[in-house]
Amino acid sequence: MAKQAKRKKTSSEPAWFGFQRMAPEDKTGRVRDIFSSVASRYDLMNDVMSGGLHRLWKDRLVRMMNPKPGEAILDVAGGTGDIALRCYRRTQGKANITVCDLNPDMLEQGRAKAVDQGVLSGITFITGNAEKLPIPSRSANVYVIAFGLRNVGRINKALEEAVRVLKPGGRFFCLEFSPGVRREIKPLYDRYSNLLPWLGQFIARDRDAYQYLADSIRTFPDQKTLVKKMEAAGLEQVKYTNLMGGIAVIHSGWKL
Repeated sequence: MAKQAKRKKTSSEPAWFGFQRMAPEDKTGRVRDIFSSVASRYDLMNDVMSGGLHRLWKDRLVRMMNPKPGEAILDVAGGTGDIALRCYRRTQGKANITVCDLNPDMLEQGRAKAVDQGVLSGITFITGNAEKLPIPSRSANVYVIAFGLRNVGRINKALEEAVRVLKPGGRFFCLEFSPGVRREIKPLYDRYSNLLPWLGQFIARDRDAYQYLADSIRTFPDQKTLVKKMEAAGLEQVKYTNLMGGIAVIHSGWKL
């Protein structure tokens, strides 16, 4: 009963667009516009911003997921297909993989990347909102969201949706940047974050988009706060793994 009471509060959950508070639906529209603007250069910017480390983090995530042939894998906010393609290769194309993203332009990049890599079937790309997934209840063995949870309008609602679509025994994984970095590296990390808008201007030609992305990391829940949100949504055995001193974090949990 306690968990049900907590779930009813999601309608009043505030949405933060960087440091600006707004209605969740307004944030959804703003985020959609941002990713339309940067879609064609999104993968390049990821390489530049992280020095290619995002590839290692995603590899680590998929190793932890350990996807298996025959599983239904839902990659939410999967856009350009990085996680889905890793799961495809690991399962030799024998899993049922669905990429769901709010932004059609990002999905188009993902479809094109899949074709370029010779993947013509085995991955389905659909448009949808993480807060109201166009996915049947109890249909996914694995739910994964990488660098997308901080962009949703209502994190609590998105977590509840993850629980809804997971089968009993299904697993949840989230890879995300975190404000909860180790104290000794935080000053350097903050200085680097201030460079992101300039990199965005130079490479993606959109300074405002990367100002938002930098700010969205600072307002995202830290590791322990996200654990509490996951537990309130109904996930069990929740834990997290810090990468590079908490610059990025993998959270995981089970639907029992």
